Amino acid sequence: MLKIAIIQFKPILGAVADNIQAIRSLLERVPDAQLLVLPELASTGYNFRDKDHAYSLAEEPADSAYLNMLNTYARRNEQYIVTGFNEKAEKGIYNSSALTGPEGMIGIYRKMHLFMHEKEYFLPGDSELKVYDTAYGKIGMQICFDYLFPEPWRILAEQDAHLIVHPSNLLTQNATKALPGIALMNRVYIATANRIGTEGNLTFNGGSMIIDPSGNVLKKASAANEEIIEYDLDISLSTDKMITPLNHVFKDRRAEQYK
Repeated sequence: MLKIAIIQFKPILGAVADNIQAIRSLLERVPDAQLLVLPELASTGYNFRDKDHAYSLAEEPADSAYLNMLNTYARRNEQYIVTGFNEKAEKGIYNSSALTGPEGMIGIYRKMHLFMHEKEYFLPGDSELKVYDTAYGKIGMQICFDYLFPEPWRILAEQDAHLIVHPSNLLTQNATKALPGIALMNRVYIATANRIGTEGNLTFNGGSMIIDPSGNVLKKASAANEEIIEYDLDISLSTDKMITPLNHVFKDRRAEQYK
């Protein structure tokens, strides 16, 4: 079993120190969770004024006060933590997700599919689609608008991911419609951590959720409240790719006909 906790909260745009303190307080509430998932761009907020504003709030992973704080909690509590963050790199900045654990930083995924004004600030992600083998299960990462593009989810599932985590800043209900189908088609757990609150003309709609490999929503947060949702996942269900006794979600594919 994997005990997961999704943290849904309201980051304040540009207030990195305040956001770190808020996240620290929320982490203190779930010291027994084995995996914690936080929203997209959790330490900076989302609706940047312009590219310079976004760049001014970016951090290199090795020197990030935010990621260093998460590393401390992961080591102390023997937890794994996934969060969205604003990553500074040599070529520019990326909308990224980081996985840290008791052993330190494990992996970073850079969002491939940029939504709306993200294209004005961030570079499109160039990172490898990779599944990370943790003490509690195999984890892949996607971010927010990636939900609209099925190929990466399939690639992660074919790498035997038990769970695909999905830090988000969702504004519509489209992910709620798409993700149960993605979970079912790949027979994999999905954990979406969304945020709440309003920044300028954008209002985020909460509804963080945990979906099982049959496409069932096991638990869902409210649309507007700060909360933590928890669930014990039977990750063995993700290893069963049979839809019926005679149908396998991967082996029944007929790639030669998909032209």
